[in-house]
Amino acid sequence: MTKKISISLIAITKITVLSLLVFTKTYAIDSPKSVINNITKPTEPKLETKSFDDIIFDWSGTFAEVLRIAGEKHYSVRKPEKSITKSIDAFLNTLDPHSSFLDPKTYKSILETTSGQFFGIGIVIDNTRSPKDKFLTAISTVPNGPAEKAGVQAFDKIIEIDDKKLDGMTTEEATAKLRGPKNTKVKLKVLRENKKEPMTFEITRNVVKAKTSFAFYIKDYDVYYVCLTTFSSNALKQIKDILEKSSKKPYKGLIIDLRNNSGGLLSSVIDICGLFTEKNSLVVTTKDKHGAKKEEYRTTQAPIANGNIPIFILTNNYTASASEILAGCLKIYSQNASKNTDNKPKNKPIVFTVGTKTFGKGSVQEIIPISNNSAIKLTTCLYFLPDDTTIQGKGIEPDFLVEKLFPAPEKITWFLDHYGREKSLKHSIDPLRASANKTVQEIKNEKQESQKDKASSKIITKNNTQKNWADKMKEILLQDNQFLETLKLINIFNLTKDKYPEKIIDRESAVKFIRETSALDNKISMNEVITE
Repeated sequence: MTKKISISLIAITKITVLSLLVFTKTYAIDSPKSVINNITKPTEPKLETKSFDDIIFDWSGTFAEVLRIAGEKHYSVRKPEKSITKSIDAFLNTLDPHSSFLDPKTYKSILETTSGQFFGIGIVIDNTRSPKDKFLTAISTVPNGPAEKAGVQAFDKIIEIDDKKLDGMTTEEATAKLRGPKNTKVKLKVLRENKKEPMTFEITRNVVKAKTSFAFYIKDYDVYYVCLTTFSSNALKQIKDILEKSSKKPYKGLIIDLRNNSGGLLSSVIDICGLFTEKNSLVVTTKDKHGAKKEEYRTTQAPIANGNIPIFILTNNYTASASEILAGCLKIYSQNASKNTDNKPKNKPIVFTVGTKTFGKGSVQEIIPISNNSAIKLTTCLYFLPDDTTIQGKGIEPDFLVEKLFPAPEKITWFLDHYGREKSLKHSIDPLRASANKTVQEIKNEKQESQKDKASSKIITKNNTQKNWADKMKEILLQDNQFLETLKLINIFNLTKDKYPEKIIDRESAVKFIRETSALDNKISMNEVITE
């Protein structure tokens, strides 16, 4: 480490000398010799390892010296406050991807967000991005929110906010720019898949009451589905209500959708875990850089979940932090329960994870207020699950790997509808219309009804505000292959449980049997059959 520092110091010295030589040659103020003689030769750095305090003490003096010289000699110092805050933020960014400096404006915006009602545009953003990323992904939009009404779609990549590029901008800064006074406008430039050029949207800020959870009952499969977009007191109430309602009547399965959930209140996660695990169960432990335990978080209530109902948790690469704790914790307790046959408690539901590997954020950030109405967001600990493993940098592997398939682009859908079908050919014969049993008037009436249906469909498509959030979510789920595959997995589990219970005596055997039966993530080998 010392060698690297000394090399860079020498390189900087050479560049400085060369630049001074050019300066003197151009303006003939001093001779090159006198300039070089006035440069103090750098002292050789000592080889012994210095403590953090010693390094900070040495370099803070250097930093102060740079500021003093810049103030005295720079031709035009502009926005020194911004330069200093950026330098502090740069230092924190080098520690880890989640530590950052919150300037007064950003810090104020974060404090306002905790009130639950704010003036924004109604998008769920990717909180896992790095300041080096040149875009900010809109994971989803709030139904009927300002962004959705303006035309912003899920997975649009924001590259500019009010003509300012996001390159080098922290997520907190970007979020602060998206928020503002009511009825003011913000301009976004976004990249969208299958669009060659960036798209620009002008959005009017308004009150955004984001729905943090929603639920459905799928009657045909006798399955309950609950989606948690973040962890809040409302999310706890939603899932508790579902468990209480469903306990009155047996059902075949519960799907908890944690996809695109990048975290939230840890207290909410602990309370939700308490609905499924025994009272006083360990949920998560935090440890500092020395490996010392800082906090233990345990459940405080008796479980209410039906232990005979299988739980399938949907995850993806945007499942992060608090949502990973919930998925990991329930999975571990389910695994332990299946191994423990002695004095087995009543409420021990079997839990599976479906989808793709989670993000792997297992670090704890504290927001610490400092002077000048600012704050720092600092990583202080790591989370450890009940089995003393950390998800940091690892994530949680799903029991059943199901990659997300996206709907075909609009152009391809149109092409498939209009080509490659017999009915698309000119003068194609329609057996129903050609039937002698149908009169000319009946055929005419059918045409009119068809035209009415198309017109009605166009009106609904054109004006999405006619549909509430529930209708929109139903449409999305019906095209969601991960959700549909999970319904199939629940069917397989219940059929096997009824017909061949010996195949799924515990979680481990159930995962093995369902994998073999469904062939979702099995590697398939094929050999060519050669015929003469």
